[in-house]
Order: sequence, then C-alpha cells, then structure tokens
Amino acid sequence: MTKDIVLGLGNNIDYEIEWDSAIFENLVHEFGIEYSEIHPVGEVQTQRDLIISILSYMKEGKGGECFVRSSQIIEDFSKAFRKKITLGGTSVRAAIAMSKIGYSSALHLVTMNDDVRRLLPPDCEYICSAPEENSYPHLIIQFTQNHSIRVQDKIIRPKQANRIIYDNDLDNILMRLDPRMSQLLLNAKVFLISGFNAMQDQSLLEDRLEKLLISMKNLPKDALVFYEDACFYNKNFSRIVRDKLLGHIQIFSLNEDEFEGYIGRKINLLDPLEVLRSLEALYKLIPVPKIVLHTQYWALAYGRDANSLKKALKGGITMGGTRYRIGDDFTRQNYFEMEKSAPQKEGAQFSDRINAMKQGEICCLPCVEVNDKNVTTIGLGDAFVGGFLPALVH
Repeated sequence: MTKDIVLGLGNNIDYEIEWDSAIFENLVHEFGIEYSEIHPVGEVQTQRDLIISILSYMKEGKGGECFVRSSQIIEDFSKAFRKKITLGGTSVRAAIAMSKIGYSSALHLVTMNDDVRRLLPPDCEYICSAPEENSYPHLIIQFTQNHSIRVQDKIIRPKQANRIIYDNDLDNILMRLDPRMSQLLLNAKVFLISGFNAMQDQSLLEDRLEKLLISMKNLPKDALVFYEDACFYNKNFSRIVRDKLLGHIQIFSLNEDEFEGYIGRKINLLDPLEVLRSLEALYKLIPVPKIVLHTQYWALAYGRDANSLKKALKGGITMGGTRYRIGDDFTRQNYFEMEKSAPQKEGAQFSDRINAMKQGEICCLPCVEVNDKNVTTIGLGDAFVGGFLPALVH
C-alpha cells in the first residue's frame, strides 16, 4: 500500500435516528419518567436509563458517549424511529470526508460486514483485524435548539445543538491490531491514531499500545503522528494512552467537551484570557509539540510555530462547517462554497484577540457562519480531521 495518509484504528456501524419529539415524548410517558429523575446516567442498563440519559444531555445541551449494557437496548429503542445506517469511527468518517474533495487514504479497521464494504469510499485501501464478521451498532442521537421535550409540566429545550453516542461494541472494546499495520505505515506521511476510548481491560489496552508502538517503528522519520482524543469510558485509560504515546505524537487534537474534561470545569470559549490560561494548563498535562483545539466558534493550534498549521486549520473548519450545514451528502462544490463563506462574528473577534496575545504560539481561525436550522451534529470532529490532514500532506 502506498497511501500518504493512514487512518486508524477502529470503525463501526451507526444507527442515526431521525428525531421525532412526539415519539420520544410517548416513550417518556410510557416509562413513567418524572422530571426529578433527569440526571446523568453512567452505564445504561435499561431502555428507561437510556431515555433518562438522553433527557439529561438535552437539558444540559451537551454531547457525550455512553456505554450500554447490551446492544439489544439500542435495537429496541431504534425500532421506534426511522433510522439511517452509516459508518462511524473517526478514521472512517475522516476518510469519507477527505474522499469528497479528492484525497484517498488507507485504513486500519476492526469491524467488517456488508454495510462497511458498501459504505467505504471506493478509493480507500484497508486492512481489518476482525477474525469474523460482526455488527455492533452505535446509537446516534442528534438534537438542536428546536427539539423541545415535555416532561410532566416542564419543557426541556437544549441550549445548543449536539449529539450523543451509545454503544456496546466488542470489536472496539478488544481493539485487535492487524499485524499488517507495519506494512501499512511504511510510506505514510501522516498517521492518525484514534479509538482506544472504548477499551475496558487495562492489560489488554497496554498490550495494544505496545503492539502499536512496534508497528510505528516502520513510519518514515518525517511522518507526522496526529492523535484525535475522545471521551474515554474509563478516564484512567486516557492517562495510560497519553503516557505511552506522548513521545511519539506531534499533534494532539481535541474538542471543547474533552478540553473542559481535562480542565475540570466549564470554560467560556469566547474569553481569550480564560482559554489561554486553560491551554497553558492543558499543555503542562499534555506536553506535545502542538495542540489543536476545535470548537463550535473557532479552531486553534497551540505550540511552537503554530502558524504552520494555518492551512490545515482552514481545511478542518471548512470540512466541519460543510458537514454541519449539509450532512453526509455534501459535494466537492459544497466544500469550496463553504471555504468562501463569512466567518462567525464572535469567533472572528475571539481569534483576533487571542492571536495578538500569543503571537507565534497560537494560530486561531473562526468557524464559518451557518444559519441553517436543520443541521448535522454527529461527526463534526471527524470531518474536521478529514479536512485538516490532507493539508499536512499536500
């Protein structure tokens, strides 16, 4: 395989629910859920737990990822709604996004079935570690400010659009690595690492990390390693992954929810001083050459010679904005139209101020203005990666 861009490590099938507030309110009534019960749920053990969890996220206007005790809970819930089957996983969604604008990639997969073969971009090369074919669907819930839900005499109206992911995915829990990974990396200029967040056994995680590092010895000396963070079911595993990989990563990328998770509090994303101080605290925890942070208002690079990532940031913002506005079926023309779109006013003001505060160490660009009501909230970080990585190579 001779692809410049290699994307790993996991993949899955998504059930993207077509949201219907009336159907969901009927489920709330059917399960006798009261407003006082709406609180964050750890592991989802029943369909009732799932409904309470969704309400909790909507009430806060936040996104996240949750473990479900059984995939049957996902199957039972999704039967009530119309749904679309898509491919999930940062690597695969990034591959799909970049293929729309003419860039191909090579993939390491952990799940294979007819839907994966049907939906992968035809120009992708891939290897797969799965010993047999399986499907462990992830449930995707997307909501906007327009999706109000009545619970008893209260109305829950999300503060902002977001998405929630629910899954129980054995292939990603085991995260088998294909021994052909070493050959896949021989000619890579960029290597994306993502997908350890679903793992649940520490010894297995450490084994996979060791195997990955052995494979990475085949990377060319000038290859860039890009790590895309995620919401870990076990927060201690996030630290284990960082400790093992930090010396091998050139770019550590994360979104606003993950950023706040590291800092341990809500951050005003339009306050340059607060963001800068939080970035400095994050850098002490994650001392990599460059940190990339992508949010709903702006995206930035932090580190020495941050301006070298300006074109990549622009590509990521454009791709994320295109998917947000149009969804799965955007075209190359949609992408280049979005590239010329006006920036968000709030994001532009923030970018000007924070760039002036740390010249040379911060490169911040505003997101584009999107005023559409029916937007896509799933896969925006993955789309950002799909727009960012080609600019590193080309």
